[in-house]
Amino acid sequence: MIKHIHELRDPIHAFVRLTTDERRILDSRPFQRLRHIHQLALTYLVYPGATHRRFEHSLGVMELAGRVFDVISHPGNLTDKVRDLVPELSSDKRGYWRQVVRMAALCHDIGHLPFSHAAEKELLPPGKTHEDLTALLVNSHEMAPLWEDMNIQPKRIAKLALGPKEMRDETFSVLETILSEIIVGDAFGVDRMDYLLRDSLHTGVAYGRFDHFRLVDTLRILTAPPSGGEDDEENEALALGVEVGGLQSAEALLLARYFMYSQVYFHAIRRIYDIHLRDFLSEWLAPAGYPFEVDGHLGLTDVEVLAAMRDAERKASAPGHASAHNILCRGHFRPIYFRNPADTAINPEAGGELLRALQGQFEPTCFRRDRYPQKAGAPNFPVLLHNGQVSSSLALSAVLQNLPLVSVDTIYASPHIRAVSEKWLNKHRGDLLRPSSEEDLE
Repeated sequence: MIKHIHELRDPIHAFVRLTTDERRILDSRPFQRLRHIHQLALTYLVYPGATHRRFEHSLGVMELAGRVFDVISHPGNLTDKVRDLVPELSSDKRGYWRQVVRMAALCHDIGHLPFSHAAEKELLPPGKTHEDLTALLVNSHEMAPLWEDMNIQPKRIAKLALGPKEMRDETFSVLETILSEIIVGDAFGVDRMDYLLRDSLHTGVAYGRFDHFRLVDTLRILTAPPSGGEDDEENEALALGVEVGGLQSAEALLLARYFMYSQVYFHAIRRIYDIHLRDFLSEWLAPAGYPFEVDGHLGLTDVEVLAAMRDAERKASAPGHASAHNILCRGHFRPIYFRNPADTAINPEAGGELLRALQGQFEPTCFRRDRYPQKAGAPNFPVLLHNGQVSSSLALSAVLQNLPLVSVDTIYASPHIRAVSEKWLNKHRGDLLRPSSEEDLE
């Protein structure tokens, strides 16, 4: 007997269910490649349990996307205005768009390079991202026939998987904008929901947990918060929002993101492994760089990179030998300076100033710097009040108003000069940061 519904066990969602058509997408080469792409790069060298892959994360994103779609498109949750602006949600096309959302969610990560985000900016051609590779694969000879069998246009899959921010040259309908927000939205994107829950589980920390059941059940399509412009009333837009009863769950989601970034994703040793990996890949793939085409991309996974890394570590003359040694033999650079608000109050570019001083005093290649300034705080999303009015999340939530920004500025030194360089830095830091004259103060 042929099965029409296929069940997969999942540690976050209990079961992930697919139809036979959906399973054909799962069985495709672009998606099966994700079995060999670590979700958190080399994080397992710091958190041993973090060996999970993009494969199971993408399944989880699909599962959540389907749940969110079912909630926000439920007839009882649609206002007359929403029905007018997105009539597809209350028509016989609803099932079709549910399928598109699920497949876009499933495929949103197929363009990731080996070890995910670790070296994307350095390896891809200028102006290209892994999202561009995702769009390339969705439209490729590998997947186009599968979409045709499902009567789905590949462009729609790519648009929903990437969203307006990544596909600036495309025009998005109101419906497409909302459905892409389900997957990659700043406030309630299910990509973020799943990776916080999954990464928290596998790293063994509690920071990423939040009540996603309550959050999903209270999501609604609402009028977006006003931007403050004169035309707000004439150009009311729709966006994903939440009933006021789910506001605390939304706060918990964004707090979980803050804590996971500050405690896990920007863990100093985890980050230096990313830097060493980036250095290795840059040398190993030189001079051609990363293959920005379908077959070359599908042929490169973490497996090939790890094999090359082991070979390079054994041969001193091999490209990337030093970086391979730093990773495989735990010879990674050690942190000698962390961002200090007192230092940035004196000099906003304290990290750069201190790095230049260290490189002038010691061998420049013995240092690395990791800098990340978060530019935006909590997103502003609509909240449906008990009286039927819609308010702004930032107007209602003191938690979101005061959500801290993640800001990192770390300097690392090679192990063999760590002690002496750290001692020198501590001795001279005050002089290096202090303005040299009254003119500098002006």
